Amino acid sequence: MPRVDTEDIRRYYDRHTRAFLRYGQGGGAGVIHRAVWGPGVTTRAQAFHYVDELIAGLARSLLSASLAPLHLVDLGCGVGATLCYLAERLPASLGTGVTLSPLQARLAAERIRAAGLADRVACIEADYTSLPAGIPAADLAYAIESFVHGPSAERFFAECRVLVRPGGLLIVADDFRRPVAGAEAARAVDRFRRGWHVNTLLEGTELGAVAERAGFEHESTTDLTSMLETGRRRDRAIDVLATVLQWLPVGSGRFDHLIGGSALQQCLARGWIGYDFAVFRRART
Repeated sequence: MPRVDTEDIRRYYDRHTRAFLRYGQGGGAGVIHRAVWGPGVTTRAQAFHYVDELIAGLARSLLSASLAPLHLVDLGCGVGATLCYLAERLPASLGTGVTLSPLQARLAAERIRAAGLADRVACIEADYTSLPAGIPAADLAYAIESFVHGPSAERFFAECRVLVRPGGLLIVADDFRRPVAGAEAARAVDRFRRGWHVNTLLEGTELGAVAERAGFEHESTTDLTSMLETGRRRDRAIDVLATVLQWLPVGSGRFDHLIGGSALQQCLARGWIGYDFAVFRRART
């Protein structure tokens, strides 16, 4: 599949972010990533913040060992919902969000101001594989459903090695290929990649190897796939629409996200792709 360049990703999110917020089930809270019905989750609002809570727990483990405020960096921050959520629950923390999309950066700034967090949280328009100088070292950096858009895993981890302080944590929550083969799976994965403008779709072992070469130690990976919602009535309706739309050229159309989302649902349900929460620690040497 041809690589998707940075401008394509920027246009993709500028084009679709308002629709994600308006029609997505987490849009009312500014949440673009998926709901995860993990242990203890009883409401949809909790499901949309389940991954955020996992990150908050890891941040608290760092906070207890540090006298200075933690610096959290969101690599692909959307409209800043996770950063604001974490800042409200981790008062002794600072946050920086990074997004390619100027629209998302503006919406994030508005959300941060409205939450009264402008003294501790900021969002910048930048490429997370080529960060501008001056960003303080991160105690914890995370990428929620943004890693797959990056130009390569190697560039992502190389930049994170510069960003994350020794002993700090790096979290990747995203889609990963499972070791399966076959023409049907290949076609579905290709539709997902094209529709969602995906560059970096690895197997978990590949992710760990790239991270290790960049100086990160793998701490844990949790498979959250079974906690996702698949086969909802809304998803079935989108599948019907996507069946028609998939005959249109993919790559720049307004319906790419629907085609890609339908293919992803199929891949998740069939075990061709999984959704993992992977934690790495920056080596101290």
